[in-house]
Amino acid sequence: MPPGELLPLAALASGRGSNFQALQDACARGAIPARVAAVVSDNPRAPALERARAQGVPAVVVERKDYASRAAFDTALADAALAAGARLVCLAGFMRVLSPVFLERFGGMVINIHPSLLPAFPGLDAQKQALDYGVKVAGCTVHFVDAGVDTGPIILQACVPVEPDDTVETLSARILEQEHRLYPKAVALIAAGKVAPPAAGRVARVTAL
Repeated sequence: MPPGELLPLAALASGRGSNFQALQDACARGAIPARVAAVVSDNPRAPALERARAQGVPAVVVERKDYASRAAFDTALADAALAAGARLVCLAGFMRVLSPVFLERFGGMVINIHPSLLPAFPGLDAQKQALDYGVKVAGCTVHFVDAGVDTGPIILQACVPVEPDDTVETLSARILEQEHRLYPKAVALIAAGKVAPPAAGRVARVTAL
């Protein structure tokens, strides 16, 4: 990014939008050279939309039921993000797998945060998977998004201990604290040109911060 220019990003969210809020807060306090240009949701009742509206961030709804195919839906999602001027897409609890139809519109500039130390425990219920497996360390991962499920190149990871009496709820809360710290750091690296999508050949893989 040129000096003084803010990287415009779109947050895609299906639920409460706490990771959108972490990004918005970091932008607002000048911690990262970026701005949230829009929140886009497939769920018209997502609390993330209310969070966005309350802070003057454009909030856009694109519902799957309004489109005849997945390709048409993904095209509409991409159109909404691009119309807001977004150059980076941050998945913030977006509960759908994006197809190449969407990803190709952004040249690889799509990232996600997942509540496990990938490649362990991809997909849904990662915290429960970790507890069921009996691991002693869990965490979260920011990664570039590809057409698979949580399979894209890793940007950053953070670890949290798994306590003997942990439940899904307590472990999730501990991981979420790290998500809110890690996601803005990953956006800052991208905005500074220190990390780029795989096609640009500059993917930095930092295992912990």
